Order: sequence, then structure tokens, then C-alpha cells
Amino acid sequence: MPLPRPAVLEEEQNIIRFVVVTNDKLPDSSIILTGLKDLFQRQLPKMPREYISRLVFSRDHYSLAIVKRGLEVVGGITYRAFESRGFAEIVFCAITSTEQVKGYGSHLMNHLKDHIKNTTLCKHFLTYADNYAIGYFKKQGFSKHVGIERSVWAGYIKDYEGGTIMHCAILPRIIYLELPTILAKQKQAIQSKIKLVSQSHVVHKGLEVFKTPGFKPIDPSEVPGLKESGWTPEMDRLTRRPTRPPSYNAMRHILTDLQNSHHAWPFSKPVNAEEVTDYYTVILKPMDLESIEIKLESNTYLNLDDFLSDLNLIFENCRTYNAEGSNYVKLANAVSFFSSFFIEEGSLGLNFLTD
Repeated sequence: MPLPRPAVLEEEQNIIRFVVVTNDKLPDSSIILTGLKDLFQRQLPKMPREYISRLVFSRDHYSLAIVKRGLEVVGGITYRAFESRGFAEIVFCAITSTEQVKGYGSHLMNHLKDHIKNTTLCKHFLTYADNYAIGYFKKQGFSKHVGIERSVWAGYIKDYEGGTIMHCAILPRIIYLELPTILAKQKQAIQSKIKLVSQSHVVHKGLEVFKTPGFKPIDPSEVPGLKESGWTPEMDRLTRRPTRPPSYNAMRHILTDLQNSHHAWPFSKPVNAEEVTDYYTVILKPMDLESIEIKLESNTYLNLDDFLSDLNLIFENCRTYNAEGSNYVKLANAVSFFSSFFIEEGSLGLNFLTD
């Protein structure tokens, strides 16, 4: 079994504790909520400070805080449960920067899942995550694919500009605080089964041929254990292929900066055909940043020109469909101008757009 994460050990040793609080006017609750407010304002600088204060102290919201050394707040999640709709919204989530390597984030989320499962009727979590938080939420079981109908949650949670809606189903039979142990046992069981039909666990002696001066190359199929592991010459050729096109990093950098831009919000996702009924009649080759990301991650773009062609298609479609001088066309022109400017100048940073 793997050793427990530092967060688990610290909880067992009473170094940290997990406290659910709301604005009930009790002194300890007020101190913890103030600590959470300060933490979120520090760790989430793009969020308006007044907005954070209002939601943290709202009586409609609850918070799960990590507290140590008395009432010092080192992490927390603020959420709102919509029990009649069957889901809870995670509004803020942050761990103080000096404690982020201890597994506090995962342990905090496991605590929250168990708490929501045991005390509410909610079966789902929803949250809006920016690009920096998506990785964290994916590790906690969240997905960009929302598994509940939009009509269930639309209008109930705040739509953050530039954020990505993410969803996580709460499994009633899982005790999430025991999840690391459960997964370790599953891994151990699978490895035991593999050993019954495979020799992959056998460690072979090193090859002596390399000790001989002027040795001749040997056929890989003659290496003990290699063939038994399922190796084939085709696998060797595949591993030598580049996994990403040479310009992938440049394209990824451009796309990420555009996705973070406040100016690019109309182009972040495909146009909703139910809201704009004639759009796909007028625009025969639709394109958006989400579709570009899918193509980029599937290695569809072999070079930067193909990527930029799709990027320009977004702006051309906008100018075709919308009236000249409209806000949408102004945004398209602004994003197109500055992206072209920085690319031509040789700088792939579009940070100007996020200011």
C-alpha cells in the first residue's frame, strides 16, 4: 500500500482539521470566513474582491475550510447547494501557495464530496474553471462534458466569462476519503491478475554483449523478455515518431492566450443553433476556439499555417454574419489585429489581450 499523503497524516495528527461554516454570526465562523475571504482574494486575483466577500459571507453559501493552528485558514471551498435541482455549485476553491504540495487540494475535495453526499440531496457538482484550474478539477473527477440537462442548471449558477463549465457526478456507494486506499487495492488486484498470464514482472539479467569492445548490434527480438512483453518492430517505429507537430507549442500558446482574453469570449464555443436559428444556413464552415482546441489536441494541424487559417476563419465568419460596426465585428477585428501583430513580430505571447 502507498504511504498516506501528508494531508491525510496531518489530519490524523490533528495538525489540520476540516470545518464546514456559513455566516451564522458565531465568532469562530466569522473568523474562518474572513480567513477564507482573504485566501480567495489572494489566490484568485482576477476575481473582484467585493464579489468574493459577498459570496463568502452570503447565507446561501457554505464553505469547507482547512484550518490549522487555532483558526488559521490554509485552504477551502465555497459552494452553494441547489437541492431541489440535485446539484451543488463550487464557487471558489483555493489552497494557500505554501501548502499546495501536500495533497491538501485532493483531500479537501474528497471531504467535500462525502459531506455533500451525506448531508444533502445533491448528486452532482458543477463549477466554472479557468484554464489554470481545469487540470486540478480533472484530477478530482470533473469533466468538460456536463452529464445533466442544461435546463437543470442554466440560470442558477453564474456564467464566468472565459471559464469552462465542468461537471462531476457524486457516486453514492463511494466513500471518497477512502478512495486512495480503494484505488491502491484495485491496482494491486489487477497487477496480481496480470502476473498470472504475463512475465512482465520478471527482471532479466543485463545484456553482456555491451561489455565487449566493438560489439555488433543485436536483433531486439533476441533480448530476453522483450518479445514476451508484446513488443513488435512496429511499436519501435511508433515510439520514434514525434508525438506533436513541431509548431504545437506555438499553437498551444496562441490558443491559450486567446482563450484567456476578455475580447475573445464570443468565439470560445460553437454558436448555439437554438439561439441563432439561421447561423448555420449563412455560415457553411463554422469555426470556434473550442473546435480549434479539439483539432490541436488530436494533431490535426500539421503546421502553423493550417492553425492560423482556422483562426482567421472565426473572424471572417463573424464579419460575414454580423453587421459592420457591431460589437461582435469590433471584437473580431481587435482580436485578429493583435494576434496577427504579435505573430508577425515573432512574439507568441498575446498577454495584451488579457489586460
